[in-house]
Amino acid sequence: MLDEIVREGARRMLAEALQAEVDDYVSRFVAERDEHGRRVVVRNGSHQPREVLTAAGAVEVTAPRVNDRRSDPETGERIRFASAILPAWCRKTPKITEVLPLLYLHGLSTGDFVPALGQFLGSTAGLSASVITKLTETWKADQRTFAARDLSAVDYVYLWADGIHVNIRLEEHKLCLLVLIGVRADGRKELVALADGYRESAESWADLLRDAARRGMRAPVLAVGDGALGFWGALREVFPATREQRCWFHKIANVLGAMPKSAHPGAKKALAEIWNAEDRRHALDAVAAFEATYGAKFPKAVAKITDDVEVLLAVYDFPAEHWIHLRTTNPIESTFATVRHRTKITRGPGSRAAGLAMAFKLIQAAQDRWRAVNSPHLVALVRAGATFINGKLVERPHDNHQPEAA
Repeated sequence: MLDEIVREGARRMLAEALQAEVDDYVSRFVAERDEHGRRVVVRNGSHQPREVLTAAGAVEVTAPRVNDRRSDPETGERIRFASAILPAWCRKTPKITEVLPLLYLHGLSTGDFVPALGQFLGSTAGLSASVITKLTETWKADQRTFAARDLSAVDYVYLWADGIHVNIRLEEHKLCLLVLIGVRADGRKELVALADGYRESAESWADLLRDAARRGMRAPVLAVGDGALGFWGALREVFPATREQRCWFHKIANVLGAMPKSAHPGAKKALAEIWNAEDRRHALDAVAAFEATYGAKFPKAVAKITDDVEVLLAVYDFPAEHWIHLRTTNPIESTFATVRHRTKITRGPGSRAAGLAMAFKLIQAAQDRWRAVNSPHLVALVRAGATFINGKLVERPHDNHQPEAA
């Protein structure tokens, strides 16, 4: 009987929190209307009920649904409401050490944690301001220890790089997190480095890479990142032997940003023919077709592909099983997805050190759920210098391989 009462209380509290979250989201865009005067962001019934495992046991949750008919002005993609309280993938409640970093990076100051969590949990027991402060200080110390650790015993074969801008209110500029995630020789993904940079500048990236090299990091075989990063100049200086692969997720967004929306459906299909091609020759044929179709009307958009062909197709020199991992910076994108596109800004005081510590704990919590790359045994072969042509291992490349026809 007592367990049932606790579960019912948890269900009601969660339902109220989800309803309040949706009401707040819809109210922020109440003034936005379409050409017929209809609101573009409205409630739209409820999702199918699902069970969420909480500390009180399994609780059935019916989350409210939102119909958001707006589009992202940069990519043209439909904007979708995503609950920060109960993400679509969530089947169990996160630990408090995962919730606090998310709240901070979403825009709450540490002073807001106690009333916010008190409303959600139904009690503020154990959530005093001093407890939150001590926890934050502990995370800062953990982050400093992590940033100074020895890297000579770990071999990162692949490396993803990205800059994440967090709009917490600070004394100076907004926080820019420089994030490096690597794949070890055994195929496991791992946070390599996290630092506070200045607008993703080449010098900020160079400082981070030089520090990693000083601590014993070997040059990765391949690095993946957005073409706009200052990272590439820094990489060529510190690890000149490392191959480069541009992120297709960012590249597609950049290309579509240089084209009218009316051309997006056809352009997306044409770009998919390139990045999803079965081998380099088919990819190059698709590049030529894309240029022939759109070159005359949208030369700037086409140049974004033709100028970067080599670094967009570098994956074909690596195992086909790894292509899905190496085409984008998804390991970083997915970890920060809930905080990257938010609009609210912290009203309370913020600090760069606290923001860095919170991001560190967020990644650390996410890292426990990261999957190893497909066919992890092939990572060691990549480090050993094995030759892969169009994704396939070539045992004796100098004896067997014939150059591809132009």
